[in-house]
Amino acid sequence: MVRLGLCCTFLQQPIKFRTTTARYLLTQRASERARLLNELALHNARALGAAITWCAAHGIGAFRVLSGILPMYTHPVVGWRLDDDRGAGAGVIAALRAAGRARHHTGVRLSFHPDQFVVPGSANPAVVEASLRELEYQARVAELIGAEQLTIHGGGAQGGKAASLERLAANLRRLSRRARSRVVLENDDRVFTVEDLLPICERLDVPLVYDVHHHRCNPDRLGVEQATALAAETWEGREPWVHLSSPALGWNGKDPRPHADYISVGDVPPCWLGRSMTIDVEAKAKELAVLRLSRWFARIERAGRLRAKRYVGDGRAR
Repeated sequence: MVRLGLCCTFLQQPIKFRTTTARYLLTQRASERARLLNELALHNARALGAAITWCAAHGIGAFRVLSGILPMYTHPVVGWRLDDDRGAGAGVIAALRAAGRARHHTGVRLSFHPDQFVVPGSANPAVVEASLRELEYQARVAELIGAEQLTIHGGGAQGGKAASLERLAANLRRLSRRARSRVVLENDDRVFTVEDLLPICERLDVPLVYDVHHHRCNPDRLGVEQATALAAETWEGREPWVHLSSPALGWNGKDPRPHADYISVGDVPPCWLGRSMTIDVEAKAKELAVLRLSRWFARIERAGRLRAKRYVGDGRAR
């Protein structure tokens, strides 16, 4: 049975994550800045616990944590320390651990998907350093809440794909064990295909998150069924993670890359049915889209059980 995942935020549920801007914070005195950041971080940690509980209650088995759950944490000017229990970090570790206990009790899988500026394979040293700082921050939070992975793309291809992937491999080795053990790669819709990433995943012992929408936008020689199977092998017995979305303007639109509000069931690969996997639903209608897709999978599962019972009852199976 598949496990469906909700990505980052809610559309209708009163579970909200708060943020701020560096420009606003710079207008505040240091003490007021620390107070506001602490208020936002505590709110978001508690909202994460509420999100996990809501997902479990509605049969949603995974939740992608917002990268900015600790607002401005890695900002070069107004950034702050999680360990500072007198300032912005006061009580935040305890609140994150409480969310982690909710994850443990419910079995909801957690992940991060760092923002597009996180490119460890960049040719720009400043971008690399900022990317590694961001990954270390998210890994620290991931450890506290029990999140399994940090999903990143291969990045750009400055100097060619081979050179970019070599830089990526070298820079991932610079990460702490905590961060390095959680990094997974995902094929993207413009540059790196499944076929491009499988060798580096095998070489670095890094799982591949298969995004079928990206694969359809940026195809290679692999079919969907083959790509699904090969990506699953990189998880080495763990439940694979995949991403699913539908094009907002349809497959005959000008650009199929932007995501639709809901998932078209025609975009669900038939080879995913009956598999044990976690499917992050990347749809703008958020929890409404996940719940609608969940009902569809439930109907498919019930229909399959009925067919199996009829098959046995007819005496055609022994």
